[in-house]
Amino acid sequence: MNTFEAIESRKSVRAFTSQEVDRATIEKILNAAKCAPSGVNMQPWKVSVLTGQSKESLSDKMEQAFRDGVKQKMDYAYYPKVFEGVYKERRKEMGLLMYSKLGITREDKQRQIDQWALNYRAFNAPVMLIFSIDSSLEQGSYLDYGMFIQTIMIAAADLGLATCPQAALGEYPDIVRKELSLGDNEEIVCGMSLGYEDKNHDVNSFDTSRVELSDFVNFFD
Repeated sequence: MNTFEAIESRKSVRAFTSQEVDRATIEKILNAAKCAPSGVNMQPWKVSVLTGQSKESLSDKMEQAFRDGVKQKMDYAYYPKVFEGVYKERRKEMGLLMYSKLGITREDKQRQIDQWALNYRAFNAPVMLIFSIDSSLEQGSYLDYGMFIQTIMIAAADLGLATCPQAALGEYPDIVRKELSLGDNEEIVCGMSLGYEDKNHDVNSFDTSRVELSDFVNFFD
């Protein structure tokens, strides 16, 4: 698989098989990702890799908090307070595509809750990655972090693995910090599920749209 194929084949997968991912493969992916660029070579990324019981324990605590109606403030604002314009339209389109594939109606609140709760289990992938960053760093380091996370996903795709980057795994930062014994100075950026795609699951059978170049690119000659 060449670079363009890896980029274009990557998608957010929300159902995984039970096939494990060995540690050597995880390390190979992270060794590639550490080559991502960062301002003055700060390399601001810190990664917690959870499998087995450690993953189950954190998943249980986050899911229980969610089902109990507990809310925590994320360490930073990932989404706007109000979605407007094309951003509102794209969000709505994505939600409709996914729920229609799953046969979940607007009225079926329990199934909506159950589907969202899968976020906290990393969609049952065998590997959950939690990304954290030193709280002293600024927005530029978050840009660097995005390149690091994208590199993980491209490297995983090249090896035949699937991923889903998840802001939801940053929704309970205090639970994550306590469970992983992270310092108060570590902000939770987001998480990621990693494993092998369940290609027979309906949730993986839709494609989100991408706008044309003319919608976001201006050429100046």
